[in-house]
Amino acid sequence: MECKACAGVREYPGDPARTAAVILEVEEDSPAYDAGFEPGCKICAVDGHPLRDVIDWQWYSADDEIGLSYIDLDGESGTVVLEREEGENWGITFDGAVFDGIRTCRNACVFCFMRQLPEESRDTLVLRDDDWRLSFLQGNFVTLTNLSEEDAELIVERQVSPLRVSLHAITPELRKKMIGKHAPHGVKMLERLLEGGIEVHAQIVLVPGINDGDELKKTLAWAYTHPGIENVGIVPLGFTKHQTRFEKSFDEPDDARAVVEAVEPFQRYALEDRGHPWVHLADEFYCNAYPGDVLAHIPPASNYGDFSMFEDGIGIVRSQMMEWDESADAIERLAGALEEYDAHVYYVLGAAQRDCMAAMMDESPLAGRLIPLIVKNEYFGGNVDVTGLLCGCDVAHAIRGVSAHDFVVLPRIMFNADGYTLDDMTVDDIRDTAGLPVTVVSCSVPEFIEQIEELVAG
Repeated sequence: MECKACAGVREYPGDPARTAAVILEVEEDSPAYDAGFEPGCKICAVDGHPLRDVIDWQWYSADDEIGLSYIDLDGESGTVVLEREEGENWGITFDGAVFDGIRTCRNACVFCFMRQLPEESRDTLVLRDDDWRLSFLQGNFVTLTNLSEEDAELIVERQVSPLRVSLHAITPELRKKMIGKHAPHGVKMLERLLEGGIEVHAQIVLVPGINDGDELKKTLAWAYTHPGIENVGIVPLGFTKHQTRFEKSFDEPDDARAVVEAVEPFQRYALEDRGHPWVHLADEFYCNAYPGDVLAHIPPASNYGDFSMFEDGIGIVRSQMMEWDESADAIERLAGALEEYDAHVYYVLGAAQRDCMAAMMDESPLAGRLIPLIVKNEYFGGNVDVTGLLCGCDVAHAIRGVSAHDFVVLPRIMFNADGYTLDDMTVDDIRDTAGLPVTVVSCSVPEFIEQIEELVAG
């Protein structure tokens, strides 16, 4: 007999009718294992409630006895009751966080980076998601312009918090200019969620001549009057050579310093009023504002709290500085090992790290042995210069001039979970193209220091 909760299940993503959650792994000796579930089985509902995402699963499976509607590996459907001890895990890991397809962006943001990518970019790079569930589960920023009334009620009811929200600007007409015709709906939904007790981490992509200057101050003042906005991160416009709209961001010292100086009064006030700076600038602003002297101007560690905005490029340099200082003994040991083996190691970095990590290497006992290899991003062009966006083709070209007797190491941040760079090259591809062996190392200072020592000692 067919399970009613499983009827109408769709196999393709993006269809709201697709309600099946595919099991990726089953923990041995767990309730799910004992019930006979295997990887590939589908869960359609919990106690009759269809599953759209992991959030639904966590909400509906909170009790210690649940009824699971399923489709097994033979295509047979049914329902089984699972029981567990208090605090025990059900033992199920799902294939993905959302089961009914990712909700995509319906905006026309003038600064959209995905629209600036080369035509040959893989599909996952140009997918413009705007899914509030991924904001909660994975830290993605969303505009809320596609948020339905039903979802807003669900978020408040379940207190799904915090969310990461793209704010950008608060003046209505300017928001429409930057984001598109749905911009007002995003603010309406944001205010509704805040009133419902949802905490928000906001982001502003700063575009010169559009939402900087007085508009930035106005936006920050509006955000500060909404206590649910826990903090604001400001990142500069990033643009590639594969577009014609932008020619500059905040790459010049005067432009970057103007932003730093505009934000500092808000930081001082918030520090006194709330005990933390509240608004944070991406590291690029400091790197561009104070070329050659960046390390002296990076805010103290106390400004960054638990470094929760690390993935947004906020606090990375300060974190590296702290790790570098804490690794002084290991650095001395590595310097001795490099000297003993007469070894030279080239560490690949994006141009944004010239005055940061590269400067720390050059001013340390490792100078002349651990050599920063600064790679210009020709693949994307524009002002793209961070290490994490380096592409294999540019790296391979840059290391062709390195001696075959030297070592070349690549930071892991260049590669995705499947081991590919943004231009779909693997470590082996880079090695074959460059004609030299290369090794991937951690981005953590103590870890890559240890890994490099092991590499040269062979």
